[in-house]
Amino acid sequence: MKILVTGSSGFIGKRVLDVANAKGWHCLAQVRNATINNTVAEEAIEKVIVPSINAATDWSRALKGVECIVHCAARVHQMKESEADALVAYSDVNTLGTLQLAHQAAELGVKRFIFLSSIKVNGEFTDAGYPFSVQANQSPTDPYGKSKYDAEIGLKKIAEETGLEVVIIRPPLVYGPGVKANFQSMMSWVKKGIPLPLGAINNQRSLVFIDNLVDLILTAAEHRNAVNGTFLVSDDNDISTTQLLNTVAMAMNKSSRLLPTPMSWIKLATTLIAKPQIFQRLCGNLQVDISDTKNRLNWTPPVSFEVGIKKTVDSFVVNSCD
Repeated sequence: MKILVTGSSGFIGKRVLDVANAKGWHCLAQVRNATINNTVAEEAIEKVIVPSINAATDWSRALKGVECIVHCAARVHQMKESEADALVAYSDVNTLGTLQLAHQAAELGVKRFIFLSSIKVNGEFTDAGYPFSVQANQSPTDPYGKSKYDAEIGLKKIAEETGLEVVIIRPPLVYGPGVKANFQSMMSWVKKGIPLPLGAINNQRSLVFIDNLVDLILTAAEHRNAVNGTFLVSDDNDISTTQLLNTVAMAMNKSSRLLPTPMSWIKLATTLIAKPQIFQRLCGNLQVDISDTKNRLNWTPPVSFEVGIKKTVDSFVVNSCD
């Protein structure tokens, strides 16, 4: 199978290429310029330069002979921009850019289009015991989530009009070797032995190890039941923030040094500093129900949460400069 992977130098796209290449698939990596070679290093992986993704992008050179597109490229959170600017910028790349690629894919005979969406399409949190399903009850207000939601709506319309086989996957937080942002910061705190007031958090959150996500992506690239489906994904092992930190510490052979601070105190503190979103991320629930994914695709996450964390931590420790 010949696949095109967009966002090939990113956290998810790079791993999709690595695994697909190891399976013997003909892989084509979209890169922004000719200098991006260190992150897409396999000689067996062909590269095509597409400098930017928007409503005017010409994908014709990248789509010759491609059977399946795995669209990982996206604009993610940027600091110091107004909400109005963010809405336009996210829409340009994540919505209009995605639909431009899908339209051209359909015209040039690509069979299947896998879209990496986001659980933010469903929302920012769940009530305890009521996980998200594939039904999104309303359009999200978060600019990133809205751009992904609008892309999903447009892709379904293209599928109806052209016969392009669209597959939508909505992951929650993805972790694994090389993960950055908040997950990396959390591992750094644990490694340094910084006391954290997070020893009494009894929330439930779904995460997905990158190899589990990639396994689902490549399964969806071939499975007949994936056609025009929307799938949620996780490790199928929801955990609390306290459990996550303890598991990371155990993988590092360190004490977690978690203080059993009541959640009500944390909520008050984050309210006083006008950062209620911090409380939601640390103490709120965000669960996804992957039973439909497992049943329709006969799929289960191949890597356990504990093994995923161990691989992530080992990579962090080896590459950390702390």
